[in-house]
Amino acid sequence: MIDQLTIPTDAGSFDAIAAGPEDGRPVLLLHGFPQAAVEWEHQVATLGVLGYRAIAPDQRGYSPDVRPERPAEYGIATLVSDVVAMADTLGWSKFDLVGHDWGGAVAWWTADEHPDRLRSLTVVSTPHPGALAEALRTDEDQHLRSAYMTEWRQTPATERRMLADNAQALRDIFDRRIPPSKIDEYVQRLSEPGALTAALNWYRAGRPGGKIGKISVPAMYVWSTEDVAFGSAAALDTANWCTGPYRFEMLEEVSHWVAEEAPEALTSLIVEHLGSR
Repeated sequence: MIDQLTIPTDAGSFDAIAAGPEDGRPVLLLHGFPQAAVEWEHQVATLGVLGYRAIAPDQRGYSPDVRPERPAEYGIATLVSDVVAMADTLGWSKFDLVGHDWGGAVAWWTADEHPDRLRSLTVVSTPHPGALAEALRTDEDQHLRSAYMTEWRQTPATERRMLADNAQALRDIFDRRIPPSKIDEYVQRLSEPGALTAALNWYRAGRPGGKIGKISVPAMYVWSTEDVAFGSAAALDTANWCTGPYRFEMLEEVSHWVAEEAPEALTSLIVEHLGSR
């Protein structure tokens, strides 16, 4: 039901999982940290059955062929250009974009910079970057939730700490909210030489050079009440950063790992959103 494929670009070839007919309506799904394309297995498979052409790539740093060493090569402009390059290779002039965690941030920026390329936008967990920046300035709760980012950006020893004792610190990030077999797979991938450093380079690349604007693309934002990374202030403010059709969905008693902890609920929301466009 799910195929493996590679997407060649000038930056290198991205590994990906895919399902659905080649001529189906295209949907690109972007994973977060510390995961990979397989985060979206349930969603990709279901969308494929429904006739969509769903593809989830291992993004920059997670695909071995696109794993530069310098943090500067993981800036948001470069990550957005990867999305466009993959879509161009796939022959997608217009597509639906879905993103979670860091993939959600890239999705917001892609919608801001290339609204003409997107039919719809779905972002899971990650609020609009403008709403998040405002919450970091004014909301103590969000400031505390985001404190880990400072450590991951500035501490070269982070990789050693995360991978010590059979990667216990890396495993603890998931708080036992997803199947152990999936955690094992993520740990195995990030234990490859240079892989965890590449993933952490997303945090170490520095702030975006420009400011993100309001989003005109039809958007759905899905936030879960038990998310440890993103609080309610930025989640609720995200509506103020969307000028096009906007839908906000809140999942009760679900953690940050929505795609795997509540796969049926999230997939249903995505299908509904796609069907309304």
